[in-house]
Amino acid sequence: MPEQDDVEREFDLKWADGAEYKEPSARARMLAARWKENPPKPQPFRAEAELRTPRRSSWVSTAIVFGSVAAVVLLLGYVNFRASY
Repeated sequence: MPEQDDVEREFDLKWADGAEYKEPSARARMLAARWKENPPKPQPFRAEAELRTPRRSSWVSTAIVFGSVAAVVLLLGYVNFRASY
């Protein structure tokens, strides 16, 4: 009997997935109702330049990373050099 339930359940899932109309999610219904009364204002694709936080150049970030790695390598080499004497 459990095998028949699995087959029926599989059939129901295939039938449900093949439906032409699918009910929107609760969030989609909520936003549609909210926007019907108070539609959202158009937003630009990118934020305004004054609203964005200033960013460092990628070269500056790269230099900081390589400088930090070089400093660690030199420090470890110095510690090894001092330890061998």
